[in-house]
Amino acid sequence: MTSLLRRIPTLVATLMASLCLATGALAQSAAKPMNLMVPYPAGGLSDVIARIVNQPLGKALGQQVIVENLGGVSGALGAMKVLGAPSDGQYLFQGSPNELILAPLASNAVKFKSEDFRLVQMIGVSPIAILARPGLPAKNVDELVALARKAAADNKPLTYASVGIGSFYHVLGEHFSQTIGAKMTHIPYKGIAPIFQDLGGEMVDISIIVSGAQVGGLVDSGRLKIIGTLAPAGKVEAPFLKQYPSVNDSKSVKDFAFNIWTGYFVKKDTPEPVVQALHKALSTVLADPAVHTQLEQQAVMPAKPLSLADASSEYAAQTARFRAIAKAIKLEAQ
Repeated sequence: MTSLLRRIPTLVATLMASLCLATGALAQSAAKPMNLMVPYPAGGLSDVIARIVNQPLGKALGQQVIVENLGGVSGALGAMKVLGAPSDGQYLFQGSPNELILAPLASNAVKFKSEDFRLVQMIGVSPIAILARPGLPAKNVDELVALARKAAADNKPLTYASVGIGSFYHVLGEHFSQTIGAKMTHIPYKGIAPIFQDLGGEMVDISIIVSGAQVGGLVDSGRLKIIGTLAPAGKVEAPFLKQYPSVNDSKSVKDFAFNIWTGYFVKKDTPEPVVQALHKALSTVLADPAVHTQLEQQAVMPAKPLSLADASSEYAAQTARFRAIAKAIKLEAQ
C-alpha cells in the first residue's frame, strides 16, 4: 500500500502530461489545414468518399480538412507523398488494400511496406460481385464454374477484366481461377468504366469488381448481369444486392468472401496523442447519420467502429491475408 501511495503522484503526472500533449497537438493542428490524401483523380468513388468525410471531420477536429488528389502507381504515389511528410498527423491517407497491401507486392516502383502505415479508423466497405457480359451462358456461380472448367479444358479459357496487373480485382480474379481449378485469361484495363463498356459489348466474359450504385442501372438496361456477390455465406452485405446469391452459398465455391474496405491511415511513427485525437474525431464522423446516408447513396456500407487496438489487429490480419493470396497466385513485382 505504501509503495502504491508513493507512485500516485508519478501516475497523476504521467496522465496530465499525456493530456497536455494531446491538447497541444490539437491546438497546433487547428492553426493550419489538414490534408486528406486521396490516391486517385477527382470524380471517382474514392474522391466522393473523401468529400463526404472531410467537412464533418474538420468540424470534429476544429480545423479545415482539404482533400488532395494524387493518382499514379496504383494509388501508391499518393501514399509515398504522405510518407515523405512530417509525422504530425497533418497528412491523413485514405487507403484500401489496393494501395497499401497489394501495390508494394506488385510494383518495383513502390518503396514502402504496409507496416509503414497505421490504421486509425475504417470508414466504409464496398460490396464485390462477379459481373458478366449479357450473353455469357451462365446464370449463377455453379454454371459459371462449369463453363470456365470446360472452356479451360477446350483451351479456350474465359477472360476476366481488372483495372490492372496487381490490382485488387486482378488478384481476386486470379484467386478465383485458382480456387475453381480453371485457367482464365486476364485482360487489364485502365479504369472501371471501360470494363463496364466492354462487358456490355460482349468483349470480355467476366469481372470480379466493386459493385456500386451504377451497376444496378447497367443490369436493368441489360448491359451486364450479376452472377453472384462475394458476401459471406448466408449474409446480405449490401441491401441493393439482396436479390443476388453469394458465391459462398453455391455448391462449387466456399470461403471466397471479400469486400473492399476504405480506412484512414497515418505514418506509423505519428505520436500517440495525435493518433488518439484523430481516432476520436473519425469515430465521431463514423457515428454521424448524415455521413451514413451519403455513404449508402454511393453503395458504400458504413464500417463498424474499431478501437485503435482492434484497428491495428484488423490491418495486420488483412495484410497477412492478401500477402498469402498474392504468394499463392505467384504475383510478381514488375
